[in-house]
Amino acid sequence: MLAKFKVSNFKSFEKNFSFDLTDTNGYTFNDGCVVNGIVNNALIYGHNGVGKSNVGLALFDIIEHLTDQNKSESEYSYYLNAYNDADCAEFYFEFLIDCKKVVYEYKKTDYKSLIFERFSIDDLELAFIDRTLSDNANFNFEGAENLRTEIKNNELSILKYVKNNTSLEDNENNKIFNKFFDFIEGMLFFRSLQKNQYLGYELGNKNVHDEFVEKYDIKELETFFNKAGIECKLDVIESLEKKTLVFDFNGKHIPFFSIASQGTRALALFYYWFKKVTNETKIRFIFVDEFDAFYHHELSALIVNQLKNTGIQFVLTTHNTSIITNELLRPDCYFLLDKKGIRSLSKRSSKELREAHNIEKMYKAGSFNG
Repeated sequence: MLAKFKVSNFKSFEKNFSFDLTDTNGYTFNDGCVVNGIVNNALIYGHNGVGKSNVGLALFDIIEHLTDQNKSESEYSYYLNAYNDADCAEFYFEFLIDCKKVVYEYKKTDYKSLIFERFSIDDLELAFIDRTLSDNANFNFEGAENLRTEIKNNELSILKYVKNNTSLEDNENNKIFNKFFDFIEGMLFFRSLQKNQYLGYELGNKNVHDEFVEKYDIKELETFFNKAGIECKLDVIESLEKKTLVFDFNGKHIPFFSIASQGTRALALFYYWFKKVTNETKIRFIFVDEFDAFYHHELSALIVNQLKNTGIQFVLTTHNTSIITNELLRPDCYFLLDKKGIRSLSKRSSKELREAHNIEKMYKAGSFNG
């Protein structure tokens, strides 16, 4: 699980932005929202332009140099913060894997260029390089003793280099190292404001329509839509050897993506990824930006509950205050982002928040603006 994240000099984060998922309050309700003392289900609120999307982009910067998964380099064109005079962005990730603290730190001058990396398990340093001093890396993995240590290519992560060029000994730290990579390769970021845009998890850019008609039970999608309040009948027709998802109006067929509303398209995209979450076991972490931009508030709550039931750690950004409720999550799972940083609602109030409190009403009244 992701436990803590820090970044500085990246996009809108000038200095020392910290997202701490371990700073919980021990509430006894909705206890499944926190696992092993770490927030497993998080919603982020904040004004437009405050940096909610950049939280996701900062978290998913890690996939560029550690994985071969889908990336969007254009999202990282303007990399360093304009107000910071430093020549690199600094990233700190802390994970809990098999009850061990796993820390990965790195620095980049741009999206691809690494100048510093450090990896440790329970404070035991296993990999280190500082290219401002030397191109030589230090490795303390059992099984990596014969690796060449001079790595001049600053676009090559020393961790990926170890993973791809060694058969590590079968010991506890090396198993955790492999599970660390499983987590990173199982990270998924997506948004549905205009199109199927995603980072991580898969190679290439998938065609949602083609996967619907080739892989999914359309009647299940129809049931999902009707449960969400979108009354419809769906079908797949084949013409000129091409299958097309359609609305069925008493036998009259109209292509789904030709007339579906933006909200219905966004819901279809959610279903597309949700099926992958439930049918495949590789996804470890999900970040959905503006997850309910086109949803009715009841549908937003349905989506959160669907994600909760998967057990996968997720972070969602939203402006929808109607789902700030203790029936859905709990005060230490709702985060408010502003120019001062990001903290949970429970840490933004001196008042002891209880299950009976109407935290949406308190939020609108400005009780958490301090």
